[in-house]
Amino acid sequence: MIDSILLGIGSLVALIVLIGIRMPIAYAMILVGGIGIAVVNGPGLLLNQLKTLAYGQFSTYDLSVVPMFILMGALASHAGLSSALFRGANAWLGWLRGGTAMAAIAGCAGFGAVCGSSLATASTMGKVALPELRRYNYSGALATGSLAAGGVLGILIPPSVVLIIYAIIVEANIVTMFAAALLPGIMAVILFIITIALYVTLRPDAAPRSGHVDREEFIAATAGLIPVMLIFGIVLGGIYAGLYNPTPAAAIGVALVWLYGTLRGEIGFAILIQSLKETAGTTGMIYLILLGAELMKIYMSRIGLPQATAEWIIASGLEPMTVMIILLIALIFLGCLMDSLSMILLVIPFFWPVLVDLNGGLYATADTAGFGMSTEDLKIWFGILALIVVELGLITPPVGMNVFVISALAKDTPMIETFKGVAPFFGAELVRVVVLLAFPAITLWLPGVLAG
Repeated sequence: MIDSILLGIGSLVALIVLIGIRMPIAYAMILVGGIGIAVVNGPGLLLNQLKTLAYGQFSTYDLSVVPMFILMGALASHAGLSSALFRGANAWLGWLRGGTAMAAIAGCAGFGAVCGSSLATASTMGKVALPELRRYNYSGALATGSLAAGGVLGILIPPSVVLIIYAIIVEANIVTMFAAALLPGIMAVILFIITIALYVTLRPDAAPRSGHVDREEFIAATAGLIPVMLIFGIVLGGIYAGLYNPTPAAAIGVALVWLYGTLRGEIGFAILIQSLKETAGTTGMIYLILLGAELMKIYMSRIGLPQATAEWIIASGLEPMTVMIILLIALIFLGCLMDSLSMILLVIPFFWPVLVDLNGGLYATADTAGFGMSTEDLKIWFGILALIVVELGLITPPVGMNVFVISALAKDTPMIETFKGVAPFFGAELVRVVVLLAFPAITLWLPGVLAG
């Protein structure tokens, strides 16, 4: 048993090393997981797994929602939604000191609600908002920092591809997870706007006032928000109302975004083909990571590492909440090494069984549970907390993918300035984690209302 555990730990170290030398995460997991299975159980079992595993993984109905939401996001990037969102938000908030940066945050939240991807949100909104922030002489740190931080909203505000993958891993209801993410997502927007207000209060020179827009422009910019709100309302409102499940909702969203972009003259045949190619490439990458994660899961289960980890933590006598905090801190550090989707796929199969055991087992109720809630509620609460700390990896060094995306757009702003700019937002995210840890009802209220 000890030899198996040492083998598992060595394999995880090898995986981190491969990721560190820039091997794609999917290939690294397939290599380590495949070799591990072959070493422990022989090459015959590995070949048998490879014969059916990919089809078994990718043919499930739940996964069909992933390419649909990715296509929706790809079309939204070309349809002019981002400019309409930013223009409308800036009409309402731009008169405040720091208002244009606040509008960028609001625009990121709105675009994330249609797109579901943090990197796409950061890139698209960066192209739209960065020229305006420069025009009003915002400091490089605040301009790039607010856009990099705003991009992380795409990973939590539904629909979110990473949230869907988490729901599939822990066998949670996707609609329930979308509902649970809504209030924490709104909380993030509010905290980010408060962060900008505090920043410009302490450093007024970082964000001059941009002034009011005239009446005609205000009305036009506000009217431009209506199609975006309708798309969001039809897609997510229909899901929450029980009219359709996420897969047909995503298909409806694709059709609405395509229609919006076509009527605006932004999406033609060439853009449609480009969006389909982008969707195919991104979906293929995600599915390959899923295959690698499943091989790792099979390998680790066969050597007993997740079970041994759970037994060790339970035997340590630590309080369940202490273990939860330790796991969340570990996720923050891991976010410095790998992207959010890879981290969810690799780490959740280890962490989730530990939390289930600490909570009293798979069928724990609120009366008997270690966290004071049922296992189903624990799935929801932990999932939202995990995604929030995963967000932090997008704005922390050395990976900080959102920072790299924004730095590529703002070549005149040193990357160190962007990291300085995201630091206050990092603090705001930690505040949100603490609040949600202390008050799980914030996360669980809306799913409870929909279930009732």
